[in-house]
Amino acid sequence: MFKYHCLNPIAGVGLEKFSDQYVKTEDVNEADGILVRSAAMHDMELPENLLAIARAGAGVNNIPLDKCAEKGIVVFNTPGANANGVKELVIAGMLLASRDVVGGIEWVKENQADENVGKAAEKAKKNFAGTEIQNKKLGIIGLGAIGVKVANVAKHLGMEVYGYDPYVSVDAAWNLSRDVKHVLNVEEIYEECDIITIHVPLMDATKGMINKEAIDKMKDGVILLNFARDLLMDEKAVLDGIKSGKVRKYVSDFPNPTTAGQDGCIVIPHLGASTEESEDNCAVMAVKEMMDYLENGNIINSVNYPKCDMGVCSQAGRVAIFHKNIANMITKFTACFGDNGINISDMMNKSKGEVAYTMMDIETPASEDIIRKLQSIDGVFRVRVVK
Repeated sequence: MFKYHCLNPIAGVGLEKFSDQYVKTEDVNEADGILVRSAAMHDMELPENLLAIARAGAGVNNIPLDKCAEKGIVVFNTPGANANGVKELVIAGMLLASRDVVGGIEWVKENQADENVGKAAEKAKKNFAGTEIQNKKLGIIGLGAIGVKVANVAKHLGMEVYGYDPYVSVDAAWNLSRDVKHVLNVEEIYEECDIITIHVPLMDATKGMINKEAIDKMKDGVILLNFARDLLMDEKAVLDGIKSGKVRKYVSDFPNPTTAGQDGCIVIPHLGASTEESEDNCAVMAVKEMMDYLENGNIINSVNYPKCDMGVCSQAGRVAIFHKNIANMITKFTACFGDNGINISDMMNKSKGEVAYTMMDIETPASEDIIRKLQSIDGVFRVRVVK
């Protein structure tokens, strides 16, 4: 029996996927797994028995990844589950900025008491007419699940699409329209594109990547879209760009005191992945990832441990070992079983940065003594008996 705890409300369509081997607990200290959306976990005392955290969404800035890795706690996210919802809002944001729909709507509200508002609108509408997006150049920084979907839709809308991602995955490349121009230098996007949208994770290397230097290289009247993370943009530099006329509009899905209510900014209250469909998709994926890991030890879509999938164990036992990615670890692990006459029928070892994960299927169940010996090896974070 496994126990799970929800730090945020999780869509029922996801929780319904749990089998009768799972029970929900209101006490986080009892949980084998935690499901979370936006709750801050950096200051949480993580229970010793906690095995997994599944984030129903893509971003994991609210989770202490390194701390979890050192404790052998696998952190999952759900890449692509909310991609369609975000994609649709990106396209909406692009249209709102290009045609100044928001400005036009506000004008109508301000003049609602005018009985001749219809006639007045015919004179005022030129101030909000804007431009079409067909034949405009769209630059997409980051060709992950969302970036690829935006690129493909933009092509169907008649746009010329430039994509930049030095780490584009094979899956993304297969799904990307062949008509998208894949550029090798992000500066080409800055210099060539009329509209630029960013879809990269927030890391030290990407924080504030759209800064004054980048904006200075852009075309006059550029439209900037940010549906990834507000800190990817130096928003004070963006406001300066709006004042100077360099930036025509800035559309963000992240309200904050810097941009809220500012001229030239369309700030949306973080609606990108808030659709009912996105929340359902994320919940279902998060639950499936957690179940496969808790029952089989398989790791899919983890942000702090490598992918490792050995299917369902058909042997007498399966042991999972979390450890540092250093030399000679496998030799030490196999020796523990060999010295006790236990044959290893199958094994998989994968690494991710400084950490590694090893699963071994064995023909005889592992004794407590063997588990203690494995745990005592220098560099081992955690040993888990899966079966």
